Amino acid sequence: MAQEPGKLKDRKKEEQVQQRQQEQEPPEEDVGNTEKEYSFNPLQAQKELKAGGFYFKKGNYKAAARRFQEATKWDPSSAEAFLRLGQSEEKLKDGKAAHDAYAKYLELAPDAKDAEAIRKKLARHP
Repeated sequence: MAQEPGKLKDRKKEEQVQQRQQEQEPPEEDVGNTEKEYSFNPLQAQKELKAGGFYFKKGNYKAAARRFQEATKWDPSSAEAFLRLGQSEEKLKDGKAAHDAYAKYLELAPDAKDAEAIRKKLARHP
């Protein structure tokens, strides 16, 4: 049985419209697997420090550590962010992470007031 000429034209038009739409739409990107890109942003680092301080006072050390970690990424020269990260990791009983954060803190601020106390902590838990 032959198809009616009107229906065949409609189907072809529909296929052409779909093809044009596919050509115009950019391919979907998988945003879930892309890593966040950080650039030097001390203002954002300060916001993260402030939020981390809030969580630390509330006793939510995991959230605080996450915020302090973010602060270190926004401003890798922030000694305060590494100190606070070390304190949070210490509360979470993650000795290795606390040690790494404290070591970076001492690297950035070797003459800080509490530098000697931090050095003692590092010496106790190598």
